Amino acid sequence: MAIGVTLDGERPVLGVDVGASEDCGFWPAFLRSLVKRGLAEVRLVVSDAHEGLKAAIGAVLSGATWQRCRVHFMGNLLATVPQARREPSAAIVRSIFAPPDHGSAMTPCRKVADGLRARSPQTAALLKEAAEDILAHKHLLEEHRRQLHSTNPLEWLNKETQRRSNVVGIFPNVRATPRLVGAILLEQDEEWAVAERRYFSAESMRRVLTPLGTGGEQEVLMAIA
Repeated sequence: MAIGVTLDGERPVLGVDVGASEDCGFWPAFLRSLVKRGLAEVRLVVSDAHEGLKAAIGAVLSGATWQRCRVHFMGNLLATVPQARREPSAAIVRSIFAPPDHGSAMTPCRKVADGLRARSPQTAALLKEAAEDILAHKHLLEEHRRQLHSTNPLEWLNKETQRRSNVVGIFPNVRATPRLVGAILLEQDEEWAVAERRYFSAESMRRVLTPLGTGGEQEVLMAIA
């Protein structure tokens, strides 16, 4: 499923489909379906690091910056650390997110990776490789970073759809799944629209979108899970 943020700072549900998460054929088709329905001028995509999804983002949403979900990344990173060292290692790695901008965050990130290399070479290599992707949100407006450094905004939707689909148990066919999940997401989309609460302020979105001009752009920031 995917959600986005519009030019006005509102948050719509963009779409949902069923497929294997690592399937290289599924993700391009899903993203193209969003583009066909009007998705344009995407500036940032936040997602987990599925290889098929990363490749599809580059191919279908050309020019969009990719932010690797920090929450998922920390889980991947700590899986390379022995249980006894996970808590202190997590605290050290999280310190790289404290600096106020991208330039000042890259230096401590490299230092932390260097410091981990002696005891956890795999951990150090993973951090160094992912540095740009987990810090991409530091290029954005400060007031937007908290909502755009992870796919957390989608987690509640995922839990809600799982809770309600678990009641069904077994679906009769593949297409029955998006029909039920789509109904749940449509309900949530309408609730967000009626609430009239913008995800980001219209003023802050104007500062983000000034370079785009006044073309027919719709959604500019999106998250996928």
